[in-house]
Amino acid sequence: MVQRPLHIAHLYPDLLNLYADKGNIQTLVSRCIWRGIDAEVISVPSGTDPNLCDYDLVLLGGGSDREQALVGRTLRNSQNEWKAAVEDGLPLLAICGGYQLLGEYYQLPDGTKVKGLSILNLVTEAGEPRLIGNVAITSEECGTIVGFENHGGRTWHHHEVLGKVQKGHGNNGQDGSEGVRYKNVFGTYIHGPLLPKNPVLADLVIATAMEYATGERHVLDPLDDTLEQAARDAFLKRRIQVEV
Repeated sequence: MVQRPLHIAHLYPDLLNLYADKGNIQTLVSRCIWRGIDAEVISVPSGTDPNLCDYDLVLLGGGSDREQALVGRTLRNSQNEWKAAVEDGLPLLAICGGYQLLGEYYQLPDGTKVKGLSILNLVTEAGEPRLIGNVAITSEECGTIVGFENHGGRTWHHHEVLGKVQKGHGNNGQDGSEGVRYKNVFGTYIHGPLLPKNPVLADLVIATAMEYATGERHVLDPLDDTLEQAARDAFLKRRIQVEV
């Protein structure tokens, strides 16, 4: 067990706050508390360079093009530290705009390229129409992952994907892929928020953070997810129209 609280960094919630990332934080903390795991959330304000060695898990959320450009400039101040931390196994959950920032660039509709962290071999280019709607993907690690997507960017990469699209658009609306999995990085366009609807994924993120913090593989105690599963089943049938 971790002898200190599990340190969860929420990066720039004052800028990257479009996609209910507070719900993702609340889900992670609640599922830790229910298991007797002490978790501490560190809110990192805009303009601050994060001290990555202090964290066991980092959440990088989504924002508008303007906010994303501002965050990108701050993150690039510590680009080498980011690359080293990810290669060392730092768990990172990146959603929508945060996901795009992990790559080489995000090209705006006017052709301007917002430079990313170049952690991943990944590029994003704006396109029309926006890719909007309910989404379901099949993940080898977590089964079916559900949520909502709303993005103009088309993302392409050569890494493993988070999952294959059952319903919706995914990374680019063309190749059937959604998100990315690289080392302990979870990148995705799925929000709404993501984790309350997907407790298996939430627990995988927590277990990954625990292993990173302790250096030992960690099996989480099971929780009663009856209500969560019922809500997911209803969502799949009514919104996604996928049989469960």
